Amino acid sequence: MGPDQRDTSRHGKEHLSGLRRRTFLEACAGAGLASATAAACTPSSPEHDAARAAASHRPETERNLPGTPDWRIRSRGPDTAVIGYADRVSVAPGEDVGLHVSTTAPSFHVSALRVGWYGGAEARLVWSSERLRGRVQPAPGFLPETRTVRAQWPRTTQFSTAGWPEGAYLLRLDTEDGYQRYIPLIVRSTQAAGRTVLMHAPATWQAYNRWGGYSLYAGPSGAYAARSLAVSFDRPYDSDGAEKFMVYERAAVVLAERLGIPLAYTTGMDVHRDPKVLHGASAVICLGHDEYWTPQQRQHVTEARDAGTNVAFLGANTCFRRVRLEQDGTGPDRTVVCYKSSYRADPCHTTQPALVTTDFRQSPAADPESSLTGVLYEGYPTDAPYVVHAADHWLYEGTGARPGEGFDHLVGVEYDRVTQGAPAPDPLEITAHSPLMCNGRRSHADSAYYTIPSGAGVFATGTMRWVEGLMAGTPDGGRDHGMDARTRAFVTRTTENLLHAFAEGPAARHRPAPRPNVTEVYKTEA
Repeated sequence: MGPDQRDTSRHGKEHLSGLRRRTFLEACAGAGLASATAAACTPSSPEHDAARAAASHRPETERNLPGTPDWRIRSRGPDTAVIGYADRVSVAPGEDVGLHVSTTAPSFHVSALRVGWYGGAEARLVWSSERLRGRVQPAPGFLPETRTVRAQWPRTTQFSTAGWPEGAYLLRLDTEDGYQRYIPLIVRSTQAAGRTVLMHAPATWQAYNRWGGYSLYAGPSGAYAARSLAVSFDRPYDSDGAEKFMVYERAAVVLAERLGIPLAYTTGMDVHRDPKVLHGASAVICLGHDEYWTPQQRQHVTEARDAGTNVAFLGANTCFRRVRLEQDGTGPDRTVVCYKSSYRADPCHTTQPALVTTDFRQSPAADPESSLTGVLYEGYPTDAPYVVHAADHWLYEGTGARPGEGFDHLVGVEYDRVTQGAPAPDPLEITAHSPLMCNGRRSHADSAYYTIPSGAGVFATGTMRWVEGLMAGTPDGGRDHGMDARTRAFVTRTTENLLHAFAEGPAARHRPAPRPNVTEVYKTEA
């Protein structure tokens, strides 16, 4: 989510708002493999590498390994100092990754930093490249039909992820003159039975990416009419290279790993392609901003819920845009297509209406997100306290929260609410009901919980700032919006309760049932 650039098509308009080189043996030893270093570094098949890496990934072991405190970017330098992109959004352990890098420096190196707990260091160096020759890459290409920017750079380097534990990684580019950028990469799990799946949102990262002057929100002039209709993964991310992951996902990964619950990692794009990673999973956690989904991803998450997998939405505006993934320069599913309000120009409009790329709630093939999330996205921007309604709910155990107690600035910058008349599962309980103002109109944001006959429990926070709240008042909380340590403690304990409960399996079997209260809560609303 770019809080300064949003569109509200629901209301008929659009708003824009040095680590040094390690030897290969050292890297293998540092990866925490159970076998001896020499054996761990013996070449093997990709299938063996993947199985070995999965077997070695024990959260209780990985989270307590020594971390690498010096993982944060110290100096980005000029925009052209060093930038790059990977030819894969995610890989299974043991697969190769290619990087495409442009830099004004004579040389640079790559560090693979796995995000996790690590005794509070919050990342660990898993691998580091040799020093690589730098070069300035050519200007990007441009597809005028969809206003799509594609870097189309030659590959700079390629390396294997053999021995890397599953997880969320920041590939950090370090130039010899001290400038740095990230490239995000998920080393995905191939199965997750009995585990909690963290589902990352690269389609949403890319939708807001302004590199090359274009995103799905605006063109170089800032005008919505000049926006891209399709955006490519064959280009760097803007800002530090991983802004959306850092703001909306990283803190939740760190917390989940600190708890030591069995975890698995995937992306919405992987779930789109193959739902097997969700089979038998205890829970699926959708992180802080996960707006852009394909119909296939939504179907597969819904099927997992219906089979007993708990689902949590730690943001707002989730599953709002219906998108399509298409081929691009470096392979399949490298383009995110979303025509939004120009959906009549989508080539699928007359032939495959269910694939037309617009909001899920809009025609053709209207299917509001609330049938899955329980809540409906309503607006942007807002800033309001998060007001607890059902203070005795198991989610809030140990927080000390009282009925009607508020936590300043936790609701924003986008919000969801329970909307009577919109499709939603029943029984559904509103656990927080937060008055707010949005574009001069009074409304509410809601947190909501429901269960279904499979036993699955589903919780939605109803606010975009939930994961940011985990960092409030800390050195990493640079965008904490005024949230304080009290709010951080509340959000942290509530999220811990949620993750522990959902890791135990279908929540309806071991936690109190929802107490339907929508009519009661909204009885005084017009």
